[in-house]
Amino acid sequence: MSGSLETILNLGVALTLGLLVGLERGWQERSAAEGRRVAGIRTFALIALLGGLAEILARAAGEILLGIAFFALVVLMAISHAAEARESKDYGVTTLIAALITFVLGAMAVRGEQVIAAAGAVVTTIVLSLKPVLHQWLQRIAPEELAAALKLLLISVVILPILPDRAYGPWQAINPYRLWWIVVVLAAISFAAYAAVKTAGAEWGILLTGFLGGMVSSTGVSIHLARLARTLSQEEILIAGVLVASATMFLRVLVLVAVLNFELFAGLWIPMLAMAVVLAGAAAVYDRRSKRTRIDSFQLRNPVELGQALQFGLLLAVILLATQAARAWLGEAGLFLVAGVSGIADVDAITISLARVTGGEMAARSVSLAVFVATLVNTLTKTTLVAVLGGPKIGAKIAWPMVGSLALGTALIWILK
Repeated sequence: MSGSLETILNLGVALTLGLLVGLERGWQERSAAEGRRVAGIRTFALIALLGGLAEILARAAGEILLGIAFFALVVLMAISHAAEARESKDYGVTTLIAALITFVLGAMAVRGEQVIAAAGAVVTTIVLSLKPVLHQWLQRIAPEELAAALKLLLISVVILPILPDRAYGPWQAINPYRLWWIVVVLAAISFAAYAAVKTAGAEWGILLTGFLGGMVSSTGVSIHLARLARTLSQEEILIAGVLVASATMFLRVLVLVAVLNFELFAGLWIPMLAMAVVLAGAAAVYDRRSKRTRIDSFQLRNPVELGQALQFGLLLAVILLATQAARAWLGEAGLFLVAGVSGIADVDAITISLARVTGGEMAARSVSLAVFVATLVNTLTKTTLVAVLGGPKIGAKIAWPMVGSLALGTALIWILK
């Protein structure tokens, strides 16, 4: 008796799942006349019930019966769809595929996989209901953005799994899998920030653009805004954008350190956060002085390029080897030399490299200081570039918060050591 009751309840679940999917399909085609639709709410409920009943019969007659029932449904739905398509000239097969999925969900619910079946029904219904949104997204996606998304999938889904997860080279410094995994993570973060900038648009303000763009490349964003500040009259808000992008760099370094080596985070979070706060505060001051004018000329290069990914991977490998060599030949003092030189071009690669070399409390303090040196050199380099490209007036306005933040960070590093 309990078995029969369980079966009845499972059939009820299957029927409910069919009603859920059918509700969305019926709502989408609610304007169609009675009898002019391939399948509506009742049909989807019956299809799910058919899948459940076929599963029950298959227990006694064999799994082949379930396959026959599914094939019969395919033939019936295909004939019905072909007849409707000839009349309406609508050749979409979404409803047909949804009906086949509903049959499978009904069979799964009766087989005992109610949770998976319910989740599948909910996901199916959501995907079906997102047609207008998805089509709108497709219309807004530029060809190069679609190519970037596909490249991100290529480097993460295709290339990453085939790389060996073992150490090679001098000092066993190079692990291809872990090296490329870092490249994938940074590319994904950059792509997400790029998408956010494109979605937010200029109407959200140059400050948000500076923050999101700073997640991709604070130096690149700063250089572009400095050029705009030299040619446009709205220099205050553009300077604020540069400062926000620079503050984001400190936050990005903290995130990398926290993910890769939390031991370093304890010695860096106070000075790094303090420097970010100083720059954000200065940005707020310049923002209040500005006219908050809309600026449409901001351009951010698509961040996912295979060439750039390979270049960053090569740069990271070279810095990993240089870091290990400096540590082996020059001791901990060698880390500061590598950090200073590397920080001129890129702060992410040296941060990732240094996060892998700690070995004890003293080493952790030294490596934390080396990371700080890299960010200090990178900030000074960025300040110099902005002053050269934006002119002396822009450079002076950028310099005082940049230098002030570095002075505060240096003082905190010294106090906390």
